Amino acid sequence: MSYSVLVVDDEELTLRTVSRGLRAEGFEVLTAPSGEDALTVFTEEKPDLTLLDIVLPGIDGVEVLRRMKQANPAAIILMMSAYRMVDRAVEAMKLGAFDYLIKPFHLADMIATLHRASEMLALRVRVRDDVEQARGRYDFGKVVTKNEATRRMLEVARKAAESEHTTILLQGESGTGKSVFAKAIHYASPRSSMPLLELNCAALPDTLLESELFGFEPGAFTDARRRKEGLLERAHGGTLFLDEIATMSASVQAKLLRVLEESTFTRLGGTRPIKINVRLIAATNADLKESIARGQFREDLYYRLNVVPLYIPPLRERKEDIVPLALELMQHFNRELRKKFTGFTFAAAELLQHYPWPGNIRELKNVIERTMILAPEGDIDAAALPEEIRDHVRSIRRDDPRDGDSSGDLDVSPTGRQLVTLRELEDDYIQEVLAATGNNKTQASRILGIHPTSLLRRLKKEHAD
Repeated sequence: MSYSVLVVDDEELTLRTVSRGLRAEGFEVLTAPSGEDALTVFTEEKPDLTLLDIVLPGIDGVEVLRRMKQANPAAIILMMSAYRMVDRAVEAMKLGAFDYLIKPFHLADMIATLHRASEMLALRVRVRDDVEQARGRYDFGKVVTKNEATRRMLEVARKAAESEHTTILLQGESGTGKSVFAKAIHYASPRSSMPLLELNCAALPDTLLESELFGFEPGAFTDARRRKEGLLERAHGGTLFLDEIATMSASVQAKLLRVLEESTFTRLGGTRPIKINVRLIAATNADLKESIARGQFREDLYYRLNVVPLYIPPLRERKEDIVPLALELMQHFNRELRKKFTGFTFAAAELLQHYPWPGNIRELKNVIERTMILAPEGDIDAAALPEEIRDHVRSIRRDDPRDGDSSGDLDVSPTGRQLVTLRELEDDYIQEVLAATGNNKTQASRILGIHPTSLLRRLKKEHAD
């Protein structure tokens, strides 16, 4: 994609040299020799990027920057200044300049800085293009649940999303969907049109984690040849999601605490504080209070993160959601895999509901996808499910002393839940399918594999009973 650059400088030689270099890199170039001209071109042409000298006849560059930012707060503006004007350049950075170049500079350095600015611009364009699609995909209303604890958590999450600055701590086992909830909170918030950036703290060693978060200046360490913006800076105005935050080292925890308390940070190797406006959502599958007791997590950071705590229950604590979730996933993979599966047999639904799902929704998703790849289309039967799921229920039945006694209920759940009669199981399954289809009886009857008239007759009889 080609971006337009407005170059503002009163030196004709600088304008010619810079313009030639930018055009060679594929940029569309606009020029202005004064602050007044720059404001006119900026208003009429709306350039993607602006390269602005501080020393100009008439209105100086810092005042031009101020007016440009008033007209368009999202404008990406790079300042140029002589070494003796560094104080003015710092003032410009406080007003929102993206970066500054000290004259005389190498053309290659200027090109590199503009390409970094272009990456920021591309990110904003992608965010604008994708935000409506993401809002639909991660809408709270699309969370499949009949579990009361999960419903209460969703209500708190909705209210927290409306508060633009509130820090949120997501807690729950791996695979429960913490990342999905973080996205839902962001896209339901006033920040939804700004970036949502994610970082898995457990995936990086300490030194890399710090440079990814805070960025660095040239010379900060051996391989730091040019400035790099960290995620905190790139997420300005938006949301930063830090997953597995319990794995963060003590030194990075201390720096993150300062960010939360002061809304400022300093790049590695830098000396200038950078002001940011970022909402932080953190997530962990660890018990942070235990980590505090062991001296592995800062108590003061915990309280800064734990402003709105949200606990996402594991799938084994919301068994009523398993079959509806499985049906939702089936519809997703029908589209993705171009398949025509219609539902689950009662035996398959029973196995799904009584398996403990140690990997939670992530494991359920993998099981449904694998089964739909290997099984024949139509209803998925118990025999088509992975062996570990079938073996789990068999082992519980085998160990139960009441096995073989048809007069009593059979306990097949590690939580102590007893199996119900086949008729009760069928009634429950019908209600789950109806809930998953929004009470669309035609669609529900197709998934159940029965005629709509039969379904209506069954519902009337159930109501009469």
